[in-house]
Amino acid sequence: MLNRDHLETINMAMDTIAKNKLRSALTVLGIVIGVMTVIAISSVVRGLNSRIQEQVAEMGSNVVWIYRFDVFQFGRPSTELLTRKELTLEDAMALRDLPHVSSVGAGIRMFMPQFGSGTYSVKYKGRKASNVILEGDTSSIKDVYDIALKEGRFFTEEEDQRRANVIALGYDTAEEVFGAASPLGKEINIEGELFSVIAVADKRKSGVGGGKNPDDNIVYFPLQTFKKIHPELKDHWVSVKADSHATVDAVKDEIREVLRRRRHVKFNQADNFAIFTPDALSDLWGQLTGGIFVFMFAVSSVGLIVGGVGVMNIMLVSVTERTREIGVRKAIGATKRNILFQFTLEAITLCALGGVIGIFIGAMITWGIRSAFQALPATMSLYWTVAAFSVSCSIGLLFGIYPAWKAANLDPIEALRYE
Repeated sequence: MLNRDHLETINMAMDTIAKNKLRSALTVLGIVIGVMTVIAISSVVRGLNSRIQEQVAEMGSNVVWIYRFDVFQFGRPSTELLTRKELTLEDAMALRDLPHVSSVGAGIRMFMPQFGSGTYSVKYKGRKASNVILEGDTSSIKDVYDIALKEGRFFTEEEDQRRANVIALGYDTAEEVFGAASPLGKEINIEGELFSVIAVADKRKSGVGGGKNPDDNIVYFPLQTFKKIHPELKDHWVSVKADSHATVDAVKDEIREVLRRRRHVKFNQADNFAIFTPDALSDLWGQLTGGIFVFMFAVSSVGLIVGGVGVMNIMLVSVTERTREIGVRKAIGATKRNILFQFTLEAITLCALGGVIGIFIGAMITWGIRSAFQALPATMSLYWTVAAFSVSCSIGLLFGIYPAWKAANLDPIEALRYE
């Protein structure tokens, strides 16, 4: 409960800060920069984390991928990697009857033109979509990824087996080539051959960095049809859908056992294939954002420490300037506790104001980034906002306690004689 003395002390502290506006503002500049940095960087990272989680959810938290090579392979590949056998359609089919597996798909994908041969364009009556991903899949791929269709139907296993010239278009590919018109039943030119459009996939969520999702600019072929136009491609990637997220680890172990046996991997040898899940993507992103947070703390800590030193310096100057005032207060009955409370409150209030200003500027930066750059979906975090404000107040207490203690312990007689 605040008594009359406390209220008077608070009023005096506020008056002192108000009378020295410019000095107060310069004093807390480091605090403002530190808090602003925390808010801005945490907002950007939080927005990107949210986008990653959306992408993981869209891919399916219970989907497991098997590749010939490690997904996160960096540097020059070893001889063992280069000589690995391709994954085959038969490898994928061997996984269909495993416990806890609801569906299995196999596919071959070709990316942007600069990474391979061919035109990689979709043409229809003078209109063309460029940089299209070409992908051959088994008909079961729609069940693995729960591909939603805007219109039409996905190709069947029978159409895959007889190598029918049918395709499904991604949302952006269909829009680029056909605009608002329906592409169903139309024949389009891909790699010099005509293919009949039987489906258009629905639009997916935005990509990790914002903007369009690359998987919306895609053409899905039946796997055997795709092999007909690209017989040189033999390396499949396999997608397995577990019956629930809880059984993903068990499914991974079962897949590893089957593939090691099929690919004749000895018990003392490492896998000659790679198993990857959306959780691995989340873990990798967590490691990257962990590095960003270390950088954030380093930058903000420098600002906060500089701000704290500035607060201590100004508070020591203030004690010297107000020595006679302190003597007068003690002479009329102010206790050490009153003086200590007054100067500590001034330091904490300065830093708290710096924290509020830093939060406000950080919020403005966040709003500006969100408005100007869709690739950086910045979103403020209540946790980091509260944490930044709390740290700024703690800086005031930490760096203001010594000047306050010095003021409280001044001898009243010596203070009154000070000029």
